[in-house]
Amino acid sequence: MKEKLRVGLLVDEFNVSAWAYRMLERIKEEGFAEIILIIKKETQKPAETKLDKFRKAFPYLLYLQYRKFDKYLFKTKHNAFAKKDLRQLTDCKILPVTTIQTKHTDRLTDEDLNKIRNEQPDVLLRLGFKILKGEILNVARFGIWSFHHGDNRLNRGMPAGLWEVMNEWDETGVTLQILTEDLDAGKVLARSYSSTDDFSVERNLNNFYWKSLSLVPRKLKELNQLGEQRFFELVEKENRHPEFYSNQLFTVPKNGNLLMAVGKKIYKKLKQKISDLFFFNQWHLLYHLNKKEEMSRSFYRFKKLLPPKDRFWADPHVIKRGDSHYIFMEELPYKTGKGHISVIEVDAKGKVGPSEIVLDKAYHLSYPFLFEDNDALYMIPETKANKTIELYRCTSFPYQWELVKIIKQDLEAVDATIHKQDGKYWMFVNIKENPGASTMDELFLFYTNSLLEDNWIPHPKNPIVSDVKSARPAGRLFYHKNQLYRPSQNSGKTYGYGMKICRVDILSETDYQEVVVDSIFPNWDKNLLATHSLSHDSNLTVIDGLYRVKK
Repeated sequence: MKEKLRVGLLVDEFNVSAWAYRMLERIKEEGFAEIILIIKKETQKPAETKLDKFRKAFPYLLYLQYRKFDKYLFKTKHNAFAKKDLRQLTDCKILPVTTIQTKHTDRLTDEDLNKIRNEQPDVLLRLGFKILKGEILNVARFGIWSFHHGDNRLNRGMPAGLWEVMNEWDETGVTLQILTEDLDAGKVLARSYSSTDDFSVERNLNNFYWKSLSLVPRKLKELNQLGEQRFFELVEKENRHPEFYSNQLFTVPKNGNLLMAVGKKIYKKLKQKISDLFFFNQWHLLYHLNKKEEMSRSFYRFKKLLPPKDRFWADPHVIKRGDSHYIFMEELPYKTGKGHISVIEVDAKGKVGPSEIVLDKAYHLSYPFLFEDNDALYMIPETKANKTIELYRCTSFPYQWELVKIIKQDLEAVDATIHKQDGKYWMFVNIKENPGASTMDELFLFYTNSLLEDNWIPHPKNPIVSDVKSARPAGRLFYHKNQLYRPSQNSGKTYGYGMKICRVDILSETDYQEVVVDSIFPNWDKNLLATHSLSHDSNLTVIDGLYRVKK
């Protein structure tokens, strides 16, 4: 390992939010960097009377009360904003500084700048202070790294995570950047996207703040391993295009604006509740038998496979045996709320058999990914509820399966998908690294030379995708005209809303690159709300669809 990077922290107080504390723990644990300095801003609060404070807060009283109510109503199991004293984490040097302030900015004195320079920091992490201006931006060797909790191409300003909910944007972004004098337009190090909560700002904030903490440890690791020259070559490549910002500068909503926004959200929620009295959402399967042995791609032609009203069918994976196709799927009875794996036979004439259980455990099962290898048929069902990735082998097709390997354990992983290429097994799987984050946002890649050995190697570019719109697998990778494609879920608007088709351009031990080339939306049926899985074998193509159904 190369020499550790020297990291300094810019803070307003020693008590930092839990998400930031966990980020600093990760930096310490992973060993690529060390925290060598805490730069603590000494507060300079002007004397204000209670009347002055009230006058200042009055235009925003509804927002302040709304946030209190939202926090109370939607308490989260893992509170990203609980306070923790970072002095419990490190006993590094503490440097108090007094800044030269304007209403929105902080500048440091020459004396304090020299004290920071003497510590020779490689990176300063901004976890406090106002907008930083002046020479402080150049003191650390690799600059000041700062989060913009939002997509800085779409929304700049404040508050974080609010306007995405109020404006019903599909996703909420987060940007890690190296600060410059140009506000919210620094050199971007990383971006990631999460699904926006449809109602609660508190839930929205917790989800994407927990996820965002991983960005800094990942980039520090990358900088340490690649070295300065290669790391910044890649940064420059990612920042080579000019970016323009054409939206408004977002601010804290005044009373009238917030009342209108919240009123619309409540009206929509009440309308949904009334509709739920007469309708419910149910996942169905849809299939098409093609005359040719190729994937069907016109979904309006697909026929429905309707489950009983007491359950849903989803996550289809199809395989052909003899003259029949067998659709393996997640079957979830509403009474138990726990999924198992079932199979439906479709014969050569399209006759559909009954659903029959093939794998049931004490914990939830879904996404029964199938693949053949060395004359054996394997299945990797999703077993996130057991915190495992489990490999099963078929002993008597299609009903009997035995557990042959726990590939990984003690992690929350979903929709593991195997692809064999160049003598290696490649496993694409979504993983939730931090409690409180989502499993939909980040795709990880592992590879091995032997399916049954414990040597799955993590790809150096993990996560290879950090975007709720295209990360999570949606089925088996496939070839079209000798080009490899990866179907993925688009859960930006809502869970499993649609699919993206990603062209895989590079798949190697050192690099992975894909490009989204097509999008699938649930537009061919007025009662269809979502579609999120695609499977094909021989001349049968199967997808799933979420329908609004009468009770």
